[in-house]
Amino acid sequence: MAFYFRQSGRALFTCLLITLFAVPTQLLAQSHVVNPADLQQEMVSAAQARQQNLKTVQNFLSTPTAEKALKSAKMDAQSIQTAVSSLNDEELSQLSTRAARAQADFAAGKLSDRDLILIILAIAALVLIIVAVR
Repeated sequence: MAFYFRQSGRALFTCLLITLFAVPTQLLAQSHVVNPADLQQEMVSAAQARQQNLKTVQNFLSTPTAEKALKSAKMDAQSIQTAVSSLNDEELSQLSTRAARAQADFAAGKLSDRDLILIILAIAALVLIIVAVR
């Protein structure tokens, strides 16, 4: 009986070694390799999303209402625009979402001028704080 288990163990070990050496390691490694074309496509889409977010925030801050609000708060619009471009992708995405939502609400009549000015000043202050913390 012990002989039978020993012989079965040897046969199983032999099959394992044959399988291990028969399958090329490149086939096993290929499942973990990132395709360069996919990587490039991800980089392009990330850059396009950043540009779109940057454009949204800058358009929002360059409206006459925003410029008036920044002047009344004695903030330099140009320094805010420069600070926006130095934000990381996540922060820029969040600000872009807020700016787009505020602009849509204002266009739909859900916000008054006063509310929009407060939102603009909050976004400008947030940008300056984020840049100052770095």
